[in-house]
Amino acid sequence: MNTFPLVEVCGDAYEMGYQHGTQAAALIDKYLILIEKMAAKKRDLLGRKALAFQPFIEKLNPLLIEEVRGLAAGAAISFAEAMLCQVRTAAASVEGCTAFALTGKATSHGQPLAGQNQDLGPEFADVGIVLHLKPTDGRPRAITFTFAGQLGYMGMNENGVAHFANGLADCQWRLALPHYPLKRTLFEQETVEQCIDILKEHRLCSAGNMVFCDGRGHIADVEIRPEGIAVYQDEDPDQRLHTNHYITPEFAPHETFGIEDSCPRLDRLRALVKQDWGSIDVDTMKAALADHQGDPAAICRHGAKNMYSVAGYIADPANNLFHVRRGLGCTGTWQAYKV
Repeated sequence: MNTFPLVEVCGDAYEMGYQHGTQAAALIDKYLILIEKMAAKKRDLLGRKALAFQPFIEKLNPLLIEEVRGLAAGAAISFAEAMLCQVRTAAASVEGCTAFALTGKATSHGQPLAGQNQDLGPEFADVGIVLHLKPTDGRPRAITFTFAGQLGYMGMNENGVAHFANGLADCQWRLALPHYPLKRTLFEQETVEQCIDILKEHRLCSAGNMVFCDGRGHIADVEIRPEGIAVYQDEDPDQRLHTNHYITPEFAPHETFGIEDSCPRLDRLRALVKQDWGSIDVDTMKAALADHQGDPAAICRHGAKNMYSVAGYIADPANNLFHVRRGLGCTGTWQAYKV
Protein backbone atom coordinates (compact mmCIF):
# COMPACT_ATOMS: atom_id res chain seq x y z
CA MET A 1 0.00 0.00 0.00
CA ASN A 2 3.02 2.29 0.35
CA THR A 3 4.03 2.14 -3.32
CA PHE A 4 2.13 2.50 -6.57
CA PRO A 5 1.28 -0.70 -8.49
CA LEU A 6 4.01 -1.69 -10.95
CA VAL A 7 2.82 -2.59 -14.46
CA GLU A 8 5.54 -4.09 -16.68
CA VAL A 9 4.92 -4.44 -20.42
CA CYS A 10 7.05 -5.78 -23.25
CA GLY A 11 6.61 -6.20 -27.02
CA ASP A 12 5.42 -4.13 -29.93
CA ALA A 13 3.00 -1.24 -29.52
CA TYR A 14 -0.19 -3.33 -29.57
CA GLU A 15 1.25 -5.98 -27.23
CA MET A 16 2.36 -3.38 -24.68
CA GLY A 17 -1.07 -1.78 -24.73
CA TYR A 18 -2.76 -5.15 -24.35
CA GLN A 19 -0.58 -6.13 -21.38
CA HIS A 20 -1.17 -2.73 -19.74
CA GLY A 21 -4.93 -3.21 -20.18
CA THR A 22 -5.07 -6.73 -18.78
CA GLN A 23 -2.89 -5.95 -15.75
CA ALA A 24 -4.59 -2.68 -14.81
CA ALA A 25 -8.20 -3.23 -15.97
CA ALA A 26 -9.80 -2.53 -12.59
CA LEU A 27 -7.77 0.65 -12.08
CA ILE A 28 -8.51 1.80 -15.64
CA ASP A 29 -12.22 1.60 -14.85
CA LYS A 30 -11.64 3.67 -11.70
CA TYR A 31 -9.73 6.24 -13.75
CA LEU A 32 -12.60 6.51 -16.24
CA ILE A 33 -15.03 7.00 -13.35
CA LEU A 34 -12.77 9.78 -12.01
CA ILE A 35 -12.71 11.45 -15.45
CA GLU A 36 -16.51 11.31 -15.55
CA LYS A 37 -16.66 12.93 -12.13
CA MET A 38 -14.20 15.68 -13.10
CA ALA A 39 -16.04 16.48 -16.32
CA ALA A 40 -19.56 15.96 -14.91
CA LYS A 41 -20.42 14.06 -18.09
CA LYS A 42 -20.94 10.41 -18.99
CA ARG A 43 -18.01 8.52 -20.43
CA ASP A 44 -19.79 7.57 -23.67
CA LEU A 45 -20.16 11.27 -24.53
CA LEU A 46 -16.62 12.03 -23.37
CA GLY A 47 -15.29 9.09 -25.37
CA ARG A 48 -16.89 10.35 -28.57
CA LYS A 49 -15.35 13.76 -27.97
CA ALA A 50 -11.96 12.15 -27.28
CA LEU A 51 -11.94 10.67 -30.78
CA ALA A 52 -11.53 14.20 -32.15
CA PHE A 53 -7.95 14.13 -30.80
CA GLN A 54 -7.01 11.00 -32.75
CA PRO A 55 -5.65 12.82 -35.83
CA PHE A 56 -3.34 14.96 -33.67
CA ILE A 57 -1.99 11.90 -31.85
CA GLU A 58 -1.63 9.95 -35.08
CA LYS A 59 0.38 12.76 -36.65
CA LEU A 60 2.66 12.86 -33.64
CA ASN A 61 3.16 9.13 -33.16
CA PRO A 62 1.08 6.48 -35.01
CA LEU A 63 2.42 3.73 -32.72
CA LEU A 64 0.49 5.27 -29.83
CA ILE A 65 -2.78 4.63 -31.64
CA GLU A 66 -1.81 0.95 -31.96
CA GLU A 67 -1.01 0.88 -28.26
CA VAL A 68 -4.41 2.43 -27.48
CA ARG A 69 -6.08 -0.33 -29.55
CA GLY A 70 -4.20 -2.95 -27.55
CA LEU A 71 -5.13 -1.19 -24.30
CA ALA A 72 -8.82 -1.27 -25.23
CA ALA A 73 -8.69 -4.99 -26.02
CA GLY A 74 -6.74 -5.87 -22.88
CA ALA A 75 -9.00 -3.88 -20.54
CA ALA A 76 -12.21 -4.89 -22.36
CA ILE A 77 -13.23 -1.29 -22.98
CA SER A 78 -14.08 0.56 -26.18
CA PHE A 79 -11.45 2.28 -28.30
CA ALA A 80 -13.18 5.59 -27.50
CA GLU A 81 -12.84 4.94 -23.75
CA ALA A 82 -9.18 4.05 -24.22
CA MET A 83 -8.71 7.30 -26.14
CA LEU A 84 -10.41 9.18 -23.31
CA CYS A 85 -7.65 7.97 -20.97
CA GLN A 86 -5.10 9.74 -23.22
CA VAL A 87 -7.06 13.00 -23.26
CA ARG A 88 -8.46 13.02 -19.74
CA THR A 89 -10.26 16.36 -19.48
CA ALA A 90 -8.14 18.52 -21.73
CA ALA A 91 -9.62 21.72 -20.31
CA ALA A 92 -9.28 20.63 -16.67
CA SER A 93 -8.27 23.01 -13.90
CA VAL A 94 -4.58 23.78 -13.55
CA GLU A 95 -2.55 21.34 -11.48
CA GLY A 96 0.08 22.53 -9.05
CA CYS A 97 3.62 21.10 -8.91
CA THR A 98 7.13 22.22 -8.05
CA ALA A 99 9.78 21.03 -10.52
CA PHE A 100 13.56 21.20 -10.85
CA ALA A 101 16.45 20.18 -13.08
CA LEU A 102 20.03 20.51 -11.84
CA THR A 103 23.43 19.59 -13.28
CA GLY A 104 27.12 20.43 -13.32
CA LYS A 105 28.26 22.63 -10.43
CA ALA A 106 24.93 22.27 -8.63
CA THR A 107 25.14 18.56 -7.85
CA SER A 108 27.54 16.56 -5.72
CA HIS A 109 28.72 14.40 -8.63
CA GLY A 110 28.35 16.93 -11.46
CA GLN A 111 25.64 14.78 -13.06
CA PRO A 112 22.03 15.78 -13.71
CA LEU A 113 19.09 15.32 -11.38
CA ALA A 114 15.52 16.33 -12.19
CA GLY A 115 12.15 15.83 -10.58
CA GLN A 116 9.10 17.32 -8.94
CA ASN A 117 6.28 17.15 -6.46
CA GLN A 118 3.06 16.16 -8.21
CA ASP A 119 0.30 18.32 -6.73
CA LEU A 120 -3.21 17.03 -7.46
CA GLY A 121 -6.51 16.20 -5.84
CA PRO A 122 -6.03 13.28 -3.43
CA GLU A 123 -8.28 10.96 -5.47
CA PHE A 124 -5.63 10.73 -8.20
CA ALA A 125 -3.37 8.69 -5.90
CA ASP A 126 -5.89 5.84 -6.10
CA VAL A 127 -5.40 5.37 -9.86
CA GLY A 128 -1.64 5.96 -10.13
CA ILE A 129 0.69 3.27 -11.48
CA VAL A 130 4.37 2.92 -12.32
CA LEU A 131 4.52 1.74 -15.95
CA HIS A 132 7.74 0.02 -17.07
CA LEU A 133 7.91 0.05 -20.87
CA LYS A 134 10.17 -2.46 -22.65
CA PRO A 135 9.55 -2.11 -26.40
CA THR A 136 10.97 -4.75 -28.73
CA ASP A 137 10.79 -2.53 -31.81
CA GLY A 138 13.96 -0.52 -31.18
CA ARG A 139 12.50 2.25 -29.04
CA PRO A 140 14.21 2.84 -25.68
CA ARG A 141 13.02 1.36 -22.41
CA ALA A 142 11.32 3.82 -20.08
CA ILE A 143 9.65 4.09 -16.69
CA THR A 144 6.79 6.52 -16.20
CA PHE A 145 4.48 7.36 -13.35
CA THR A 146 1.05 7.68 -14.91
CA PHE A 147 -2.59 6.89 -14.35
CA ALA A 148 -3.99 3.49 -15.25
CA GLY A 149 -4.85 3.50 -18.95
CA GLN A 150 -2.85 6.66 -19.71
CA LEU A 151 0.17 5.71 -21.81
CA GLY A 152 2.61 8.14 -20.29
CA TYR A 153 3.23 11.02 -17.91
CA MET A 154 6.40 11.85 -15.90
CA GLY A 155 9.43 9.61 -16.09
CA MET A 156 12.78 8.70 -17.64
CA ASN A 157 14.05 6.52 -20.49
CA GLU A 158 17.23 4.44 -20.78
CA ASN A 159 19.01 7.38 -22.45
CA GLY A 160 18.50 9.41 -19.28
CA VAL A 161 15.93 11.64 -20.98
CA ALA A 162 13.55 12.66 -18.21
CA HIS A 163 10.81 15.26 -18.07
CA PHE A 164 8.53 16.76 -15.45
CA ALA A 165 5.80 19.37 -15.56
CA ASN A 166 4.08 22.34 -13.93
CA GLY A 167 0.56 23.50 -14.62
CA LEU A 168 0.15 26.99 -16.11
CA ALA A 169 -3.10 28.93 -16.45
CA ASP A 170 -4.32 32.11 -18.17
CA CYS A 171 -4.75 30.31 -21.48
CA GLN A 172 -7.66 29.74 -23.84
CA TRP A 173 -7.97 26.01 -24.48
CA ARG A 174 -8.21 24.84 -28.09
CA LEU A 175 -8.58 21.57 -30.00
CA ALA A 176 -5.01 20.36 -30.62
CA LEU A 177 -2.56 17.74 -29.35
CA PRO A 178 -3.12 16.72 -25.70
CA HIS A 179 -0.13 16.86 -23.38
CA TYR A 180 -0.08 13.19 -22.35
CA PRO A 181 0.64 11.54 -25.74
CA LEU A 182 3.38 14.11 -26.26
CA LYS A 183 4.93 13.30 -22.88
CA ARG A 184 5.00 9.60 -23.78
CA THR A 185 6.57 10.32 -27.19
CA LEU A 186 9.38 12.28 -25.56
CA PHE A 187 10.52 9.02 -23.94
CA GLU A 188 11.54 7.86 -27.43
CA GLN A 189 14.19 10.59 -27.72
CA GLU A 190 17.94 10.53 -27.04
CA THR A 191 18.56 14.15 -25.99
CA VAL A 192 16.91 17.21 -24.49
CA GLU A 193 17.45 19.01 -27.79
CA GLN A 194 15.35 16.43 -29.65
CA CYS A 195 12.56 16.88 -27.10
CA ILE A 196 12.55 20.64 -27.65
CA ASP A 197 12.43 20.12 -31.43
CA ILE A 198 9.24 18.07 -31.01
CA LEU A 199 7.72 20.80 -28.85
CA LYS A 200 8.52 23.34 -31.55
CA GLU A 201 6.84 21.20 -34.21
CA HIS A 202 3.54 20.35 -32.49
CA ARG A 203 0.97 22.73 -31.03
CA LEU A 204 -0.68 21.69 -27.76
CA CYS A 205 -4.23 22.24 -26.58
CA SER A 206 -3.40 24.08 -23.35
CA ALA A 207 -0.59 25.67 -21.36
CA GLY A 208 2.06 24.00 -19.24
CA ASN A 209 5.72 24.03 -18.33
CA MET A 210 8.22 21.19 -18.76
CA VAL A 211 11.67 20.65 -17.24
CA PHE A 212 14.12 18.22 -18.83
CA CYS A 213 17.41 16.43 -18.32
CA ASP A 214 19.27 13.76 -20.25
CA GLY A 215 22.12 11.33 -19.76
CA ARG A 216 24.59 13.72 -21.38
CA GLY A 217 24.21 16.23 -18.55
CA HIS A 218 21.94 18.67 -20.38
CA ILE A 219 18.94 20.35 -18.75
CA ALA A 220 16.21 22.66 -20.05
CA ASP A 221 12.91 24.32 -19.19
CA VAL A 222 10.19 25.12 -21.72
CA GLU A 223 6.98 27.08 -21.18
CA ILE A 224 4.21 25.94 -23.52
CA ARG A 225 1.09 27.60 -24.86
CA PRO A 226 -1.12 26.67 -27.82
CA GLU A 227 0.50 29.41 -29.89
CA GLY A 228 4.07 28.16 -29.32
CA ILE A 229 6.85 27.64 -26.79
CA ALA A 230 9.39 29.76 -24.91
CA VAL A 231 12.67 28.31 -23.61
CA TYR A 232 13.42 29.53 -20.09
CA GLN A 233 16.99 30.39 -19.09
CA ASP A 234 17.28 30.35 -15.29
CA GLU A 235 19.55 32.47 -13.09
CA ASP A 236 22.35 29.88 -13.36
CA PRO A 237 23.03 27.63 -16.39
CA ASP A 238 23.20 24.59 -14.08
CA GLN A 239 19.66 24.96 -12.73
CA ARG A 240 16.09 25.15 -13.98
CA LEU A 241 13.47 25.72 -11.26
CA HIS A 242 9.78 26.30 -11.94
CA THR A 243 6.39 26.36 -10.22
CA ASN A 244 3.02 27.52 -11.58
CA HIS A 245 3.46 30.95 -13.13
CA TYR A 246 4.97 32.16 -16.39
CA ILE A 247 8.55 33.40 -16.11
CA THR A 248 9.76 33.83 -19.69
CA PRO A 249 9.62 37.34 -21.19
CA GLU A 250 7.51 35.96 -24.03
CA PHE A 251 4.71 34.62 -21.82
CA ALA A 252 4.97 36.54 -18.51
CA PRO A 253 2.50 39.21 -19.74
CA HIS A 254 -0.23 36.52 -19.70
CA GLU A 255 0.20 35.82 -15.97
CA THR A 256 -2.57 36.83 -13.52
CA PHE A 257 -1.12 34.97 -10.48
CA GLY A 258 -4.21 32.90 -9.78
CA ILE A 259 -2.13 30.38 -7.82
CA GLU A 260 -1.13 32.62 -4.94
CA ASP A 261 1.61 30.43 -3.49
CA SER A 262 3.44 29.88 -6.80
CA CYS A 263 5.91 32.79 -6.54
CA PRO A 264 6.82 32.27 -2.85
CA ARG A 265 7.07 28.51 -3.47
CA LEU A 266 9.59 29.16 -6.24
CA ASP A 267 11.50 31.53 -3.96
CA ARG A 268 11.64 28.82 -1.29
CA LEU A 269 12.89 26.24 -3.80
CA ARG A 270 15.61 28.65 -4.92
CA ALA A 271 16.70 29.13 -1.31
CA LEU A 272 16.85 25.37 -0.69
CA VAL A 273 18.91 24.77 -3.84
CA LYS A 274 21.25 27.67 -3.03
CA GLN A 275 21.97 26.45 0.51
CA ASP A 276 23.13 23.03 -0.75
CA TRP A 277 24.68 24.17 -4.05
CA GLY A 278 27.54 21.90 -5.06
CA SER A 279 26.52 19.05 -2.77
CA ILE A 280 23.00 18.29 -3.99
CA ASP A 281 22.15 14.60 -4.37
CA VAL A 282 18.97 12.52 -4.46
CA ASP A 283 18.49 12.67 -0.70
CA THR A 284 18.91 16.46 -0.73
CA MET A 285 16.07 16.81 -3.20
CA LYS A 286 13.87 14.33 -1.37
CA ALA A 287 14.22 16.61 1.66
CA ALA A 288 13.49 19.70 -0.45
CA LEU A 289 10.28 18.12 -1.76
CA ALA A 290 9.25 17.48 1.87
CA ASP A 291 9.95 21.05 2.98
CA HIS A 292 7.49 22.94 5.21
CA GLN A 293 9.73 25.75 6.40
CA GLY A 294 8.31 27.93 3.66
CA ASP A 295 4.76 27.93 5.08
CA PRO A 296 2.35 29.27 3.98
CA ALA A 297 4.11 28.57 0.66
CA ALA A 298 5.52 25.14 1.50
CA ILE A 299 7.02 22.91 -1.19
CA CYS A 300 5.04 19.99 0.25
CA ARG A 301 1.40 20.96 -0.23
CA HIS A 302 -1.42 19.77 2.02
CA GLY A 303 -4.60 21.04 0.42
CA ALA A 304 -4.21 24.62 -0.79
CA LYS A 305 -6.75 24.92 -3.64
CA ASN A 306 -7.32 21.16 -3.14
CA MET A 307 -3.72 20.49 -4.20
CA TYR A 308 -1.91 17.74 -2.31
CA SER A 309 1.64 16.53 -3.03
CA VAL A 310 0.31 13.02 -3.72
CA ALA A 311 3.49 11.84 -5.44
CA GLY A 312 7.06 12.87 -6.14
CA TYR A 313 9.74 11.84 -8.63
CA ILE A 314 13.49 12.20 -9.03
CA ALA A 315 15.36 11.09 -12.15
CA ASP A 316 18.99 10.08 -11.66
CA PRO A 317 20.32 9.32 -15.16
CA ALA A 318 23.91 8.67 -14.03
CA ASN A 319 22.70 5.67 -12.02
CA ASN A 320 19.86 4.72 -14.39
CA LEU A 321 17.38 5.13 -11.52
CA PHE A 322 13.93 6.68 -11.39
CA HIS A 323 12.71 7.37 -7.84
CA VAL A 324 8.96 7.51 -7.17
CA ARG A 325 7.29 8.60 -3.94
CA ARG A 326 3.78 7.63 -3.03
CA GLY A 327 2.19 10.07 -0.62
CA LEU A 328 3.05 13.48 0.74
CA GLY A 329 6.61 14.71 0.60
CA CYS A 330 6.88 14.72 4.38
CA THR A 331 5.36 11.27 5.05
CA GLY A 332 5.41 9.36 1.75
CA THR A 333 7.45 6.29 0.80
CA TRP A 334 10.14 6.36 -1.93
CA GLN A 335 10.90 3.46 -4.26
CA ALA A 336 13.77 3.34 -6.79
CA TYR A 337 13.26 1.67 -10.18
CA LYS A 338 16.01 0.60 -12.57
CA VAL A 339 15.14 1.69 -16.10
